[in-house]
Amino acid sequence: MEPFRATLSLLLCYSLLSPSSVAEAQTAARASSAQPSVRQPYQPGQLRGDERILHALNRFTFGPRPGDLDTVRAMGIDKWFARQLHPETIDNTGLEARLAQFPAMQWSTRDLLYRLPSNAVLRQAAQGKAPIPEAGALHAIYVNEIARYEDRQKQKEQKKQQESKLASGQTMASSDREDGLNSQSAPRPVRNAQTDSNESNIAPSPSTTPDPQPFNEADTARIVALAPPQRVATLATMPQADFDSFQKSLKGPQRAALLVGLNPAQKEVVAALKGPQRVVSEELAAERLTRDIDSNAQLQEVMTDFWLNHFNVYLHKNDETPYYLVSYERDVIRPRALGKFEDLLEATAHSPAMMLYLDNSSSIGPDSPAAEKAKIAAARRPDAKKTAPQGLNENYARELMELHTLGVNGGYTQADVTQVARVLTGWTVDQPQRGGDFKFDESRHEPGAKKVLGKKIKEHGEQEGRELLHMLATRPATARFISKKLAIRFVADDPPQALIDRMAKSYLAHDGDIAEVLQTLFHSPESWSHDTYRAKVKTPIEFIASAIRASGANIDNMQPLVNALRDMGMPVYGAVPPTGYKWDASNWVSTGALVNRMNFALNFAANRLPGVSSAFTAPSQSTFTVEDGSGPRSAAPATATTGNLPTPEAEELRLESELVAGGISVPTRSAVLDQFHQQSLTVQIQLPPRTMQASVNPVQAAKNLEKQDQLLAGLLLGSPEFQRR
Repeated sequence: MEPFRATLSLLLCYSLLSPSSVAEAQTAARASSAQPSVRQPYQPGQLRGDERILHALNRFTFGPRPGDLDTVRAMGIDKWFARQLHPETIDNTGLEARLAQFPAMQWSTRDLLYRLPSNAVLRQAAQGKAPIPEAGALHAIYVNEIARYEDRQKQKEQKKQQESKLASGQTMASSDREDGLNSQSAPRPVRNAQTDSNESNIAPSPSTTPDPQPFNEADTARIVALAPPQRVATLATMPQADFDSFQKSLKGPQRAALLVGLNPAQKEVVAALKGPQRVVSEELAAERLTRDIDSNAQLQEVMTDFWLNHFNVYLHKNDETPYYLVSYERDVIRPRALGKFEDLLEATAHSPAMMLYLDNSSSIGPDSPAAEKAKIAAARRPDAKKTAPQGLNENYARELMELHTLGVNGGYTQADVTQVARVLTGWTVDQPQRGGDFKFDESRHEPGAKKVLGKKIKEHGEQEGRELLHMLATRPATARFISKKLAIRFVADDPPQALIDRMAKSYLAHDGDIAEVLQTLFHSPESWSHDTYRAKVKTPIEFIASAIRASGANIDNMQPLVNALRDMGMPVYGAVPPTGYKWDASNWVSTGALVNRMNFALNFAANRLPGVSSAFTAPSQSTFTVEDGSGPRSAAPATATTGNLPTPEAEELRLESELVAGGISVPTRSAVLDQFHQQSLTVQIQLPPRTMQASVNPVQAAKNLEKQDQLLAGLLLGSPEFQRR
């Protein structure tokens, strides 16, 4: 693949950064449009007809699907957008069926932490500070993880002792002769494989744990072949060491076969036996991508993505964050994505996910009763270990103004940050390790009046925070800041100031109604300028979602897509700083990043991603148009049985019209075909003669055509025009 990396990736970088490539693509799109378009009122320099529809689909959805252009053309673009602003009116039956494969995503945070325990919950259970479920698969999940936890603790302690002995001059040999290690943790609970899975069998000491049972091929195949209920029950009654040994014995096809016939709940049990924390993180990301790809309420999903980034919460802040993120997205962000900004701001401020991420849950007013109590305790026992959080924390206060509302130039000072932090003392989380909800703790709240942005806020407990949030949500600076971010997301990396001003005016006139602001953006001439057409580079999540949508691929396993996003530098919920990910092209355009995208496109098109499948070969009786030196001509129908195969040039044109809405430029088309011919030998494609009349073995002909179309599709999905929206 090195020749490809050296040439087409450079073309990608040049084309994504070169305005001329956009103009060429626009010309190609207008020239290749064969269907009548909706007539629009004439405005100089404005997108019209199908270009206007494609532009809307690229900006307000995660990319057009086959048939979307026809649907919007028939409905009318204004009516389509108005409907998107009201997701409750849109039929999403198909999406709901897909989401049923993630039952845990409907649980409360408290239930998630109990049924799929975090490391903190397991530590407490191992130390006897929290109960272990007494029976069934849930008991097995706890036992497996506690056993693994104690094994890790043993290894750490053993390593620590060895290092200590080496430091004191003892040899490794004497250390190796030690009979074992006395663990300081509680006895390890283990299951007896002979007992029923509904019985609890906790052994008195780790020494009773049986040695792992070796699994040969026949043993593994026998378990995989069991009926689903018996299969899950067998796995749940295995001692942890045996279960891990069984997992290692599985071959590639057997891993897939192990899940065949299991319902979603049974699949979750099997996954949780391997690691419950991973189930939460993986399902969270998988559900997010499923919505982005399959939802018919696309604007709601695009805006959910926007607000999750605006009110960013990092997945790995602590053990509990993944669990709280489930409710954060489901109950806080998505239902309010097209509503009033103040409602959304207050919901995020009351979210445990946000309180924990930006540390407001640990903030204590300097003069609060809790602080005074801590001072007295410290004076009495100066050497005692501090177990309670101490002091005022300004993290959330600063980001609330700088990133969530006013913006960095919003007119506030450091004194305002401190006062906001004082207002929000007492806004905390009740027992976060158990999945508790938001709690206002009066004992932690700073007493007295505060002054923020020149306005006095009287002492009134939690109501002070609500008054503060209202003040911030209704400030003109907030209207401008939110409007600019929306304009960057939907219009241009450097949006016109006149558009921002118009959106901000709409924001203030409609009490921060996001739908009204988007209406203003949608109906502004700046949104439909030819200069905006394909002027923005897709982020990795937009690229992957649009590739799946354009191809109509079938997804049985989202994990390869999640992994691809990580490789492209945009893991789901993976932005560490509160700023979230950037939307402008400079953050996503580099040779290395674009090579990663192209490699994904080629692997995806060739069906090399487990659980992700697509078909790019046309029906056998399709008619293709090819171009040569004498101009366009029609080829005979392509049939694998006769060996009458279309040329790569013909297939490129067909796939281009299906995958890249609006077409590609002439230089890109030449580069795609050039790379196709260079790579065809690598993937063993036997190209048909130019006359396309050779007698070819039908089976080999079908394989050739499939490989040809996969390679062409991958190159097109990696093209500069597809990378833009």
